[in-house]
Amino acid sequence: MVEDSESDIQLTKIAFKKAKLMNRLSIVRDGKSALQYLKNEPPYESAARPDLILLDLKLPRLSGHGVLKEIKQDSSLRLIPVVVLTSSDLDSDVLKSYELSANCYITKPVDINKLLEVVKSIEQFWIKIVRLPPVPKSS
Repeated sequence: MVEDSESDIQLTKIAFKKAKLMNRLSIVRDGKSALQYLKNEPPYESAARPDLILLDLKLPRLSGHGVLKEIKQDSSLRLIPVVVLTSSDLDSDVLKSYELSANCYITKPVDINKLLEVVKSIEQFWIKIVRLPPVPKSS
């Protein structure tokens, strides 16, 4: 999860716990750190490759759109599904996200019960239904 808002991080953690998701939720708080994490650069040399990225758009150091662009241009990262999970409901943000090859766009609800529904839906679809591509073998 790439999110800079502490309250949104805490709400998402609560939603994961209430949804009884056993998946590990790793969190980075800005766009530059997200790319460092994904590329196993310091201080994230031992970070596990995520199966799914939850990406906010309004991030410090590098916007969510900047992160998305970098991910989708990198042959070693582009197959990781990216779910844009953001408070923005602007048509321009939705359009730009899909132009940059986001896998889906969800406007983040502020109500914990609605967020719980979103988290359960993400789990149901992306973890239980979708067949994700295999992790590329290191050369």
